[in-house]
Amino acid sequence: MSKRLVIGLITGAILGIFCIIGAQVRSDFTQTGSYLFSFWYNRVLMGLVIGLFSSNYKLRFLLLRGAIVGALVSLAFYSATGFSDLIGFLAGIVYGVIIEFVLYKLVK
Repeated sequence: MSKRLVIGLITGAILGIFCIIGAQVRSDFTQTGSYLFSFWYNRVLMGLVIGLFSSNYKLRFLLLRGAIVGALVSLAFYSATGFSDLIGFLAGIVYGVIIEFVLYKLVK
């Protein structure tokens, strides 16, 4: 397993924890465990997908790619919620950028 893939997975898992916290706060702590796990797992998958790509590009391209992959991966969860969690979807785009940036900085 490549260093980029491992770091992408770990970063996605950590960001998933922030998603769980955000979802709980936004819902006044009423979300189910399966909903929260799905949210976290979506971020882990995002880290996996982004980690699979090559990093041999300029930072601007990588950040754009992170936003696009973040949107595509988050769309799966967003559609499963009946398009009811726009904030979670938008956060996925930002998290895609964050994952790419972390990978850019840590994997040379």
